[in-house]
Amino acid sequence: MLYDVAKPPVRLLLRTIWNPRLRGAENLPEQGPVILASNHLAVADTYFLPAQLPRRVHFLGKSDLFRSGSPLNTVLARIMRGLAVMPVDRSGGSASQSAIDAGMEVLEGGHVLGIYPEGTRSPDGRLHRGRTGVARLALATGAPIIPVAMLGTREAQGSRTLIPHRRPRIQAVLGAPIDAAAIAAALPDGSEATVFRHLTDHVMDRIAELSGQERVDEYASVVKARLRGERTR
Repeated sequence: MLYDVAKPPVRLLLRTIWNPRLRGAENLPEQGPVILASNHLAVADTYFLPAQLPRRVHFLGKSDLFRSGSPLNTVLARIMRGLAVMPVDRSGGSASQSAIDAGMEVLEGGHVLGIYPEGTRSPDGRLHRGRTGVARLALATGAPIIPVAMLGTREAQGSRTLIPHRRPRIQAVLGAPIDAAAIAAALPDGSEATVFRHLTDHVMDRIAELSGQERVDEYASVVKARLRGERTR
């Protein structure tokens, strides 16, 4: 698979030029299904995190990125599939189920699934309300959730589309595993939605502890839409 061929040279390149730091690698199990739940500050998150880990990380990517329309898009889609990025429609509603199904397939195969619970990049550097898909997947598969904090990527990326600056130093911090079933079992009787929300909020709290970000009880997509509206006035 392209992932296995590309990872060694990409990791060497990142280490040589950016020298990123990884902390908490011991928290990632050597085998079995695992969910990496990370904050999302910049494009660089998606390649700096998996490049530093010993196991292959499967990410869910926006389906728009895989739609053909030009030879370049077709080539890009093939490359992304080879790099373990799966297309899902993240527009909400029934489309959300496609993301859950794709994630379930990864976890039931005993692999590592990378998730950004915020659903999109943070528009302002704060940590926003998490989508409950991470809780649904963890409770359905029994996979532990590893909270992850990416540090420095927003500042290093700046206005650049793909290649970040060399400063500040980019770091990935992996926290201790979260046992979703144990947290759900400790809750008083509540609806499924209540359990999903409580667990998701717990995950976001853990990410905030690792990243030092301000927590915001508002979806990042809502904040993005509001900021776009303010810029067009």
